[in-house]
Amino acid sequence: VVIDGLDVPVVDESCYRAMDWLIDAEPELGRIVFDTTADLLNLEVDLLFFDTTSTYFETADADEPVGRDEHGMPVAEDDEAVKEAGFRTFGKSKDSRPDLPQIVVGMAVTRDGIPVRCWAWPGNTADSALIRQVKDDMRDWSLSRIVWVADRGFTSAENRRYLQRAGGHYILGEKLRGGTPEADAALSRQGRYRHVADNLQVKEVRLASDLADDRFVICFNPEAALRDAAIRDRMVALLVETIAGSDKLSNDKRAELRGVISTKPGLKRYLRTTPGGLLRIDKKAIDAEANLDGKFLLRCSDPKLSAEDIALGYKQLLQVERGWRDMKSIIDMRPVYHRVEDRIRAHVLLCWLALLLIRIAETKTGQTWAEIR
Repeated sequence: VVIDGLDVPVVDESCYRAMDWLIDAEPELGRIVFDTTADLLNLEVDLLFFDTTSTYFETADADEPVGRDEHGMPVAEDDEAVKEAGFRTFGKSKDSRPDLPQIVVGMAVTRDGIPVRCWAWPGNTADSALIRQVKDDMRDWSLSRIVWVADRGFTSAENRRYLQRAGGHYILGEKLRGGTPEADAALSRQGRYRHVADNLQVKEVRLASDLADDRFVICFNPEAALRDAAIRDRMVALLVETIAGSDKLSNDKRAELRGVISTKPGLKRYLRTTPGGLLRIDKKAIDAEANLDGKFLLRCSDPKLSAEDIALGYKQLLQVERGWRDMKSIIDMRPVYHRVEDRIRAHVLLCWLALLLIRIAETKTGQTWAEIR
């Protein structure tokens, strides 16, 4: 191991011992890093953005399942375990590699793009199970009133209740398709949009209290609407071409064609089957999709934020996505050469600390990391 500016040789064992220390020190280290960084940069921590990603391992074999607590940590006693899972295991991949074992990594980021903490969980952990640990871990930090911002994976009723404990609030993305009754009711309401920024218009919808106490904000991006319409036109044209002449096919061949189309969500959405088994374009589905062009729906529990602030706050979730890109490209979080769980966790912590230093340097200099380097 060679470290520029360090005259003393560094052996692998020294690095491993340092990683082991890092794992033991992580809870206190996280608090100290946050306090120091908040003071250095005069951070506003009124909004915290949370998101997850996955990182895969170039091995065909997942780890052996072991007993784990509700936070995904190994436990020695079986009666303390709430589930069994290997750390590197198969799950829903965000890297399009479902064939490889993975872990799930979470990160909390301020509105300024500063990553204040990260977490690692077994690779089959669902997003909806993570937010409670994140809220608990940051509960004792010296934070002001917090509004949590997260995407559609975290919008379950249980998660929403948890985020509101101790006076917290949330801004969450809602599913446009197949969502909750409240979301469907919000989308069906009429009203005028207000211009907020380039390519962003908002409309707040208030529902009856028996449906929801939350506020709903429908956001509309005209440029995205044009893109959505163009993509749908291509999908429908392809579907028309695919089912052309299918009336002349035998029932078995037509059913086979329908099965092939069902494996392609972009086409399946616009296909309907008549009572007689004929394949047709679903014009009602096309109209329904056209009504969603360029839109996204937000749910907010904070009564004080304006609709504009809710929309702009959610758009800042892109800061976390930028962090994932930098961790995977600039910092090289992958490939991971470790096999032992604690070493993998330490590797994730080191990547987070490296990203934190990059963001501090960018904030203090007003330059991008590419310019600084």
